[in-house]
Amino acid sequence: MANVIDITGLPPERVVFTPSPLAELGAALHALSEPGHHPGLHGWVTATNAALKTDLADRLCEADILWRSSRSDILLPARPGATLAEDLDELDKIGDERFVAAAFEITCSPRYTRPTPSPLVDAGERARIREMAAARGPRQAAFTDRMLTDPDGLRVWLRRLFEDCEEAFFGDIWRRVGIQLAADARHKTELLRRKGLAETLSATSRALWLEDPQDRSGNSSNSSNSSTRIVLDKLAQGRTTAFADPADPGVTFLPTSFGWPHLVFAHAQGWRPVLQYPVASPELPAPAALELVQQRLEALGHPMRMQLCRTLSRGPHSTGELAEAFGITSPEVSRHIATLKKAGLIQTRRRGRYVLHQLDLQVVARLGSDFLEGVLR
Repeated sequence: MANVIDITGLPPERVVFTPSPLAELGAALHALSEPGHHPGLHGWVTATNAALKTDLADRLCEADILWRSSRSDILLPARPGATLAEDLDELDKIGDERFVAAAFEITCSPRYTRPTPSPLVDAGERARIREMAAARGPRQAAFTDRMLTDPDGLRVWLRRLFEDCEEAFFGDIWRRVGIQLAADARHKTELLRRKGLAETLSATSRALWLEDPQDRSGNSSNSSNSSTRIVLDKLAQGRTTAFADPADPGVTFLPTSFGWPHLVFAHAQGWRPVLQYPVASPELPAPAALELVQQRLEALGHPMRMQLCRTLSRGPHSTGELAEAFGITSPEVSRHIATLKKAGLIQTRRRGRYVLHQLDLQVVARLGSDFLEGVLR
């Protein structure tokens, strides 16, 4: 599974790296509402939630449908401003129908990748949105009803909510992290200019890479291999083009200091693709490829291989020793060992005439984290 952005024919200058105050506020609000996703932010989440005034905390709970389980598209601007006020000004320019439709792009439904009518004018879409919100809770259902019945009033309320967040805690955050995010964006922009997009994507995230027709086949005349694409290694499938918004073609990358382990991808129909990526930090482990995580889980799913791992976790053993211990043939052991080795779960070394196998404890210990990061990415 992967998400793909077709960038065939896109000028390099239309790939933009820039920080966004609104996107960073959205990432911070998500961390506050889902601290389990962000164990490294536990201290900040606890302190910030404790300091929130009751009224602000209640309003954040009411609106958290926009950022809790997934991030609403309105929180990921394609053309960010330098301040939160500028981002909110641009948000105010979006018409009600488009704003409301984008506000509720918060579900894993495949509808996201297809054009859908605005819930303000379509009864079926309105009923779907209300049902989805009701499953989130009564406050979220009430918030949704207000958005659908009085979008102008709700938009004023929402802007005030974001402004109150800036006054309460986000202003201090942005003064601290905005400089770091701007520096990262400048670095990626310079890297793009000097080294090209492939190397820039690699430096942005190991879950991003460029598929170029020349790299794939050396012959771009083959129509199936003729597109240049940005690929996102995520447990989801989505496809869009850098020309989704004909008035503003391109791709926007937004750095975030609150986002890890998420790699957020907004690609609704008719909207410029936006990716929010976590800024690299020395303490953050490099993400494992989702295909490798799946391969390791499948390798461990066999009962006999789990028993072999129990023995191999205690020390190195030869194939003959394992065959005798478990009452199976040496070829059977070899087949199981080959599967575990292909998944990178065991280490093999030769000692004299014996080949010894041992479980790689560090890889296995990270498997849970790799899986969790993969499903949250």
